[in-house]
Amino acid sequence: MPRSGSPTGSPPTTARVLVVDDDPTVAEVVAGYLDRAGYVVDRADDGPTALARAAAHRPDLVVLDLMLPGMDGLEVCRRMRGQGPVPVIMLTARGDEDDRILGLEVGADDYVTKPFSPRELVLRVESVLRRTRPAAVERPLGAAGLAVDPVARRVTKNGCELALTLREFDLLAFLLRHPGRAFAREELMQRVWGWDFGDLSTVTVHVRRLRGKVEDDPARPRLIQTVWGVGYRFDPAGREAD
Repeated sequence: MPRSGSPTGSPPTTARVLVVDDDPTVAEVVAGYLDRAGYVVDRADDGPTALARAAAHRPDLVVLDLMLPGMDGLEVCRRMRGQGPVPVIMLTARGDEDDRILGLEVGADDYVTKPFSPRELVLRVESVLRRTRPAAVERPLGAAGLAVDPVARRVTKNGCELALTLREFDLLAFLLRHPGRAFAREELMQRVWGWDFGDLSTVTVHVRRLRGKVEDDPARPRLIQTVWGVGYRFDPAGREAD
Protein backbone atom coordinates (compact mmCIF):
# COMPACT_ATOMS: atom_id res chain seq x y z
CA MET A 1 0.00 0.00 0.00
CA PRO A 2 1.43 3.44 -0.90
CA ARG A 3 2.87 5.45 1.93
CA SER A 4 1.98 9.07 2.48
CA GLY A 5 3.78 12.06 3.84
CA SER A 6 6.28 12.86 1.14
CA PRO A 7 8.68 15.57 2.44
CA THR A 8 8.37 17.38 -0.86
CA GLY A 9 4.60 17.39 -1.00
CA SER A 10 4.44 15.12 -4.06
CA PRO A 11 1.76 12.44 -4.37
CA PRO A 12 2.46 9.03 -2.77
CA THR A 13 4.19 6.59 -5.09
CA THR A 14 5.07 2.92 -5.18
CA ALA A 15 8.05 3.38 -7.50
CA ARG A 16 10.93 1.07 -6.60
CA VAL A 17 14.34 2.70 -6.02
CA LEU A 18 17.55 0.72 -5.70
CA VAL A 19 20.18 2.47 -3.53
CA VAL A 20 23.74 1.24 -4.15
CA ASP A 21 26.40 2.57 -1.77
CA ASP A 22 29.09 0.80 0.27
CA ASP A 23 28.91 3.44 3.01
CA PRO A 24 26.23 2.10 5.39
CA THR A 25 25.57 5.54 6.89
CA VAL A 26 24.94 7.17 3.52
CA ALA A 27 22.83 4.23 2.33
CA GLU A 28 20.74 4.26 5.50
CA VAL A 29 20.09 8.01 5.36
CA VAL A 30 19.21 7.96 1.64
CA ALA A 31 16.99 4.91 2.03
CA GLY A 32 15.26 6.48 5.03
CA TYR A 33 14.42 9.69 3.20
CA LEU A 34 13.19 7.80 0.13
CA ASP A 35 11.11 5.49 2.30
CA ARG A 36 9.45 8.45 4.02
CA ALA A 37 8.80 9.98 0.59
CA GLY A 38 6.75 6.90 -0.29
CA TYR A 39 9.18 4.85 -2.37
CA VAL A 40 9.83 1.12 -2.12
CA VAL A 41 13.57 0.95 -1.43
CA ASP A 42 16.04 -1.86 -2.11
CA ARG A 43 19.69 -1.63 -1.01
CA ALA A 44 22.99 -3.06 -2.16
CA ASP A 45 26.55 -2.33 -1.02
CA ASP A 46 28.50 -3.56 -4.05
CA GLY A 47 28.16 -3.99 -7.80
CA PRO A 48 27.40 -7.73 -8.08
CA THR A 49 24.73 -7.48 -5.39
CA ALA A 50 23.21 -4.46 -7.12
CA LEU A 51 23.02 -6.32 -10.44
CA ALA A 52 21.43 -9.33 -8.74
CA ARG A 53 18.85 -7.14 -6.97
CA ALA A 54 18.05 -5.31 -10.21
CA ALA A 55 17.59 -8.63 -12.04
CA ALA A 56 15.31 -9.99 -9.30
CA HIS A 57 13.19 -6.82 -8.94
CA ARG A 58 13.59 -4.35 -11.78
CA PRO A 59 13.89 -0.88 -10.20
CA ASP A 60 12.18 2.22 -11.54
CA LEU A 61 15.34 4.21 -10.69
CA VAL A 62 18.82 3.52 -9.30
CA VAL A 63 20.77 5.79 -6.94
CA LEU A 64 24.31 4.57 -7.64
CA ASP A 65 27.60 5.43 -5.94
CA LEU A 66 30.47 5.91 -8.36
CA MET A 67 33.15 4.51 -6.04
CA LEU A 68 32.21 0.92 -5.20
CA PRO A 69 34.55 -1.92 -4.16
CA GLY A 70 35.44 -4.41 -6.87
CA MET A 71 33.12 -3.18 -9.61
CA ASP A 72 32.77 0.61 -9.85
CA GLY A 73 29.53 2.45 -10.46
CA LEU A 74 30.34 3.12 -14.12
CA GLU A 75 30.55 -0.61 -14.87
CA VAL A 76 27.40 -1.30 -12.85
CA CYS A 77 25.60 1.39 -14.84
CA ARG A 78 26.77 -0.10 -18.15
CA ARG A 79 25.63 -3.61 -17.19
CA MET A 80 22.27 -2.45 -15.87
CA ARG A 81 21.65 -0.51 -19.07
CA GLY A 82 22.53 -3.68 -20.97
CA GLN A 83 19.56 -5.37 -19.27
CA GLY A 84 17.17 -2.60 -20.29
CA PRO A 85 16.54 1.11 -19.82
CA VAL A 86 16.51 2.37 -16.25
CA PRO A 87 17.05 5.92 -14.94
CA VAL A 88 20.26 6.34 -12.90
CA ILE A 89 21.31 9.08 -10.49
CA MET A 90 25.04 8.84 -9.83
CA LEU A 91 26.57 9.69 -6.44
CA THR A 92 30.20 10.77 -6.33
CA ALA A 93 32.44 11.91 -3.50
CA ARG A 94 34.61 13.75 -6.01
CA GLY A 95 34.09 17.28 -7.23
CA ASP A 96 36.18 16.69 -10.33
CA GLU A 97 34.32 17.60 -13.51
CA ASP A 98 35.81 14.66 -15.44
CA ASP A 99 34.15 12.19 -13.06
CA ARG A 100 30.78 13.86 -13.44
CA ILE A 101 31.04 13.96 -17.22
CA LEU A 102 32.15 10.32 -17.31
CA GLY A 103 29.04 9.35 -15.37
CA LEU A 104 26.87 11.19 -17.87
CA GLU A 105 28.76 9.62 -20.77
CA VAL A 106 27.85 6.09 -19.65
CA GLY A 107 24.20 7.09 -19.44
CA ALA A 108 23.55 8.47 -15.95
CA ASP A 109 20.54 10.78 -16.03
CA ASP A 110 21.71 12.95 -13.15
CA TYR A 111 24.46 13.11 -10.55
CA VAL A 112 24.81 14.40 -7.00
CA THR A 113 28.16 15.23 -5.41
CA LYS A 114 28.80 14.18 -1.81
CA PRO A 115 28.20 15.63 0.70
CA PHE A 116 24.63 16.31 -0.41
CA SER A 117 21.27 17.14 1.09
CA PRO A 118 19.09 13.99 1.28
CA ARG A 119 16.06 16.20 0.69
CA GLU A 120 17.64 17.52 -2.53
CA LEU A 121 18.32 13.95 -3.63
CA VAL A 122 14.65 13.05 -3.10
CA LEU A 123 13.71 16.05 -5.25
CA ARG A 124 16.09 14.86 -7.98
CA VAL A 125 14.57 11.36 -7.79
CA GLU A 126 11.07 12.79 -8.10
CA SER A 127 12.14 14.98 -11.04
CA VAL A 128 13.67 12.07 -12.96
CA LEU A 129 10.75 9.71 -12.30
CA ARG A 130 8.21 12.37 -13.22
CA ARG A 131 9.76 12.58 -16.68
CA THR A 132 9.55 8.83 -17.19
CA ARG A 133 5.77 8.86 -16.90
CA PRO A 134 3.97 9.04 -20.25
CA ALA A 135 2.33 12.29 -21.20
CA ALA A 136 -1.47 12.16 -21.02
CA VAL A 137 -2.06 13.04 -24.68
CA GLU A 138 0.71 14.38 -26.87
CA ARG A 139 0.97 14.16 -30.61
CA PRO A 140 3.92 12.39 -32.24
CA LEU A 141 6.81 14.56 -33.38
CA GLY A 142 8.91 14.19 -36.49
CA ALA A 143 11.47 15.82 -38.76
CA ALA A 144 14.43 14.85 -40.93
CA GLY A 145 13.68 11.13 -40.74
CA LEU A 146 13.19 11.21 -36.97
CA ALA A 147 9.91 10.07 -35.42
CA VAL A 148 9.29 10.64 -31.70
CA ASP A 149 6.36 9.12 -29.82
CA PRO A 150 6.14 10.99 -26.49
CA VAL A 151 3.59 8.58 -25.00
CA ALA A 152 5.50 5.39 -25.80
CA ARG A 153 8.81 7.26 -25.32
CA ARG A 154 10.08 5.72 -28.55
CA VAL A 155 12.33 7.29 -31.19
CA THR A 156 13.10 5.99 -34.65
CA LYS A 157 15.39 7.31 -37.37
CA ASN A 158 14.48 6.25 -40.90
CA GLY A 159 12.42 3.45 -39.34
CA CYS A 160 15.18 2.14 -37.05
CA GLU A 161 14.65 2.48 -33.30
CA LEU A 162 17.23 4.54 -31.36
CA ALA A 163 18.33 3.70 -27.82
CA LEU A 164 18.09 7.01 -25.96
CA THR A 165 18.44 7.66 -22.26
CA LEU A 166 15.70 9.47 -20.37
CA ARG A 167 17.34 12.89 -20.70
CA GLU A 168 18.39 12.36 -24.30
CA PHE A 169 14.77 11.61 -25.16
CA ASP A 170 13.50 14.67 -23.28
CA LEU A 171 16.09 16.91 -24.94
CA LEU A 172 15.30 15.68 -28.45
CA ALA A 173 11.54 15.97 -27.93
CA PHE A 174 11.93 19.50 -26.60
CA LEU A 175 14.04 20.60 -29.56
CA LEU A 176 11.59 19.04 -32.01
CA ARG A 177 8.77 21.01 -30.40
CA HIS A 178 10.67 24.25 -31.06
CA PRO A 179 12.29 23.90 -34.51
CA GLY A 180 14.55 26.73 -35.59
CA ARG A 181 14.67 28.39 -32.19
CA ALA A 182 18.01 28.87 -30.42
CA PHE A 183 18.18 28.00 -26.72
CA ALA A 184 20.90 28.85 -24.23
CA ARG A 185 22.23 26.00 -22.11
CA GLU A 186 20.76 27.67 -19.02
CA GLU A 187 17.30 27.65 -20.58
CA LEU A 188 17.63 24.04 -21.69
CA MET A 189 18.64 23.04 -18.18
CA GLN A 190 15.60 24.79 -16.77
CA ARG A 191 13.05 23.59 -19.31
CA VAL A 192 14.32 20.07 -20.02
CA TRP A 193 15.87 19.13 -16.68
CA GLY A 194 13.57 21.28 -14.55
CA TRP A 195 16.52 22.76 -12.66
CA ASP A 196 17.15 26.40 -11.86
CA PHE A 197 20.75 25.55 -10.98
CA GLY A 198 23.36 22.98 -11.95
CA ASP A 199 26.49 22.28 -13.95
CA LEU A 200 25.92 23.40 -17.55
CA SER A 201 28.36 20.74 -18.78
CA THR A 202 25.44 18.35 -18.23
CA VAL A 203 23.70 19.96 -21.21
CA THR A 204 26.87 19.92 -23.32
CA VAL A 205 27.43 16.21 -22.70
CA HIS A 206 23.85 15.30 -23.53
CA VAL A 207 23.93 17.31 -26.76
CA ARG A 208 27.12 15.51 -27.78
CA ARG A 209 25.63 12.10 -26.97
CA LEU A 210 22.40 12.91 -28.79
CA ARG A 211 24.26 14.07 -31.88
CA GLY A 212 26.08 10.76 -31.90
CA LYS A 213 22.74 8.98 -32.26
CA VAL A 214 20.69 11.24 -34.55
CA GLU A 215 23.24 12.88 -36.86
CA ASP A 216 24.55 11.23 -40.03
CA ASP A 217 27.94 12.79 -39.26
CA PRO A 218 28.20 13.84 -35.57
CA ALA A 219 31.43 15.71 -36.35
CA ARG A 220 29.44 17.97 -38.73
CA PRO A 221 26.00 18.19 -37.13
CA ARG A 222 23.19 19.46 -39.33
CA LEU A 223 20.17 18.82 -37.09
CA ILE A 224 21.32 19.94 -33.64
CA GLN A 225 23.39 22.98 -34.45
CA THR A 226 25.60 25.11 -32.23
CA VAL A 227 24.65 28.78 -32.21
CA TRP A 228 27.86 30.47 -31.14
CA GLY A 229 27.42 32.78 -28.19
CA VAL A 230 23.89 31.47 -27.58
CA GLY A 231 23.52 27.70 -27.35
CA TYR A 232 21.79 25.18 -29.64
CA ARG A 233 18.93 24.97 -32.12
CA PHE A 234 17.22 22.19 -34.06
CA ASP A 235 17.12 22.62 -37.84
CA PRO A 236 14.43 20.29 -39.25
CA ALA A 237 15.80 20.79 -42.77
CA GLY A 238 19.23 19.52 -41.72
CA ARG A 239 21.07 22.28 -43.51
CA GLU A 240 24.78 22.96 -43.26
CA ALA A 241 25.45 25.22 -40.28
CA ASP A 242 26.65 28.74 -41.04
